[in-house]
Amino acid sequence: PERPARCEWPEPHPLIERIPSEPYPLDALPNTIRAAVAEVQEFTKAPLPLVASSALSALSLVSQTLADVERAEGLAGPISTFALAVADSGERKTTVDGYFTRPIRDYEAKCAVESQSALAKFHADEAAWNAEREGILHAIRSNAKGGKSTELKKGELRDLESRKPQRPRVPLLLRQDDTPESLAWTLHADWPSAGVISAEAGIVFGGHAMGRDSIMRNLAQLNVLWDGGTLRIGRRTKESFSVSGARLTVGLQLQAATLRAFFDHDDGLARGMGFLARFLIAWPDSTMGTRFFSEPPATWPALTKFDARLTALLESTPPPNDAGELTPTMLRLSPDAKRTWIAFHDEIERELASGKELYDVRDVASKAAENAARVAALFHVFGHGAAGMIGAESFERASRVVAWHLHEARRFFGELALPPEVADAQRLDAWLIEHCRQNNTGTLSTRTVLRLGPGSLRSKAKLTQAIEGLEELGRVRLIRDGRQRLIELNPALRGGCHGTA
Repeated sequence: PERPARCEWPEPHPLIERIPSEPYPLDALPNTIRAAVAEVQEFTKAPLPLVASSALSALSLVSQTLADVERAEGLAGPISTFALAVADSGERKTTVDGYFTRPIRDYEAKCAVESQSALAKFHADEAAWNAEREGILHAIRSNAKGGKSTELKKGELRDLESRKPQRPRVPLLLRQDDTPESLAWTLHADWPSAGVISAEAGIVFGGHAMGRDSIMRNLAQLNVLWDGGTLRIGRRTKESFSVSGARLTVGLQLQAATLRAFFDHDDGLARGMGFLARFLIAWPDSTMGTRFFSEPPATWPALTKFDARLTALLESTPPPNDAGELTPTMLRLSPDAKRTWIAFHDEIERELASGKELYDVRDVASKAAENAARVAALFHVFGHGAAGMIGAESFERASRVVAWHLHEARRFFGELALPPEVADAQRLDAWLIEHCRQNNTGTLSTRTVLRLGPGSLRSKAKLTQAIEGLEELGRVRLIRDGRQRLIELNPALRGGCHGTA
């Protein structure tokens, strides 16, 4: 066919629907938490949602050992939260985390000092036990070599094995650079509660997790820990083990570019396996350029009050049972809170239908009612400890926070965590626009794109699918020139004229 005239083009439709951000519902936080968040935000000038997420992650880590929450009969689980803030390096998450995790670090240090004598005794007992065991094994070998009976010594060995010294469990709560397997081992061997609170996010999105098999295994392990289930780790060269009765909080920050690179490799697994659906996502606007210097405050009355409450909760943490498992109290919703939870659940469910507002994020929305119950339980524990019933006010506050995160998830999945075919079309669109502008042209061959274009599109099938997606939006046309297939870019996308077809 003949090429259309330069201006005979429709108005190009956008590739993605951009959803504007909404203000964070600071007033939904309980008073003491709200005041501490506002105080830290005022000094650090970090994005408010990032500050609030850090505070809630710290509260989650402290509280998850104390209680579980029952939403309805047969529907119960941990109160731990997973949070993900999409933000550039330099948004001061590490600084903010430092303020809210200070009581946790102080508690860890105190426990380490208090356990020194117990650990010294353990090491001495372990050395003596190993020496005794080696003596018995030597005797067994000698008797066997000399043709003597070994039954008596075998009995001594069995008795000794039953008296093997057990390493004292010392709280080791804050984790950063663990792989999922090493984290699982820590929960099994050291302490059954941990929090990965980091501006690096290496546990999920680091290099060790980028292979397809690794992604599936790691995400599955983290899913089980969020659910509070039993995790079984089979190892070839080391002892296999299981993790039961453990709790995990995750609070991560990641740059958008790193996330896009991860999604290029995960083949949709992070979303398909329901991993991202478990997160309270925030994608705050940057505050860089407005963070002018101010002197630190002489006192931090609100943060001091928040810290004191976290310390009190930490001090009330019961030790793990003999199997190394937590034994949290089961919190339940009051009748009024239960009615509010049901209304929240059903309102979200109605919006999951095709064509409704939450249809494109139905995986995330399906977890929203559970996350709201978890956050409500955190608010209750902060105010009342692991006793009583969760009131309607706690749930109403939590539902507003989770509804805000659900709106953020719509923005996130609509612009960043795109389905592979949409992501391919977006990559092709951006590359075509830049290439045409740099080379002062509006047309190029598919062969050129296959040779020079984005690496993920250097297959004919993927390129064809991406072109078809852009054609439907009026952004390109595919034409033939002899044996060549040419892609023609809508002139409006490179500053040219456009009209109606």
